[in-house]
Amino acid sequence: MHPSYKGVYKPEESKFYQISRSKIEDFVKCPKCFYLDRRLGVGRPSMPGYTLNSAVDELLKKEFDLLRKNGQTHELMEQYGIDAIPYQDDRMDTWRANFTGISVDHEPTKFHVFGAVDDVWINPAGEFYIVDYKSTSTQKEISLEDQYKQGYKRQMDFYQWLFRQNGFKVSNRGFFVFANADKNLPAFDGKLNFKMTIVEHTGDDSWVEDTILKAHECLNSETIPNSNPDCEFCNYRHASHKFD
Repeated sequence: MHPSYKGVYKPEESKFYQISRSKIEDFVKCPKCFYLDRRLGVGRPSMPGYTLNSAVDELLKKEFDLLRKNGQTHELMEQYGIDAIPYQDDRMDTWRANFTGISVDHEPTKFHVFGAVDDVWINPAGEFYIVDYKSTSTQKEISLEDQYKQGYKRQMDFYQWLFRQNGFKVSNRGFFVFANADKNLPAFDGKLNFKMTIVEHTGDDSWVEDTILKAHECLNSETIPNSNPDCEFCNYRHASHKFD
């Protein structure tokens, strides 16, 4: 890996620039917000952390790690006919860490691109299945068709791209493990009950390379790009100006 830096992007800097998958997702959603944040240092307002979701993620990782040590599959994987086991690798903790993740030095842009994955399963053919844990509470059938879940699909595509860039054999098949909290119980009683579901996604990372190149072009421009017309942050910013 090359020497790198983080924070505000500097076009004149010779080191590689650290940029996360989530920041590339910001570019996809709104180039103007991305530019204001990464080039000018004006980030979007922060949001409180999803602590319950994080707790579910952490417990699921522990649950699958117990099976990982013994080379065993999970009963949920068997239920959905997934012939795989959690992948055992000493780098798993690094791949899961938010500020390291799995990374690649992207030579055309001098971007150090990284993303933190939830899990990796491996099938008998030696192919990786990229896995992401999600928490929700809904009475609807779990699917990936809601508008906001298109970001979930891009997330999976990006992780598949990162692992392929690191030389791993990665299947287009990826899996979301959903923990769906039941709200129909008569009382809370100090606990939540979850129904576990696996939703498969057929990944397509063909868009990733071009998007990274466009994000790089955006950051090297001296002109602030236009907003996405659907960006809630930009629309709020524009609407509030009339009251200044």
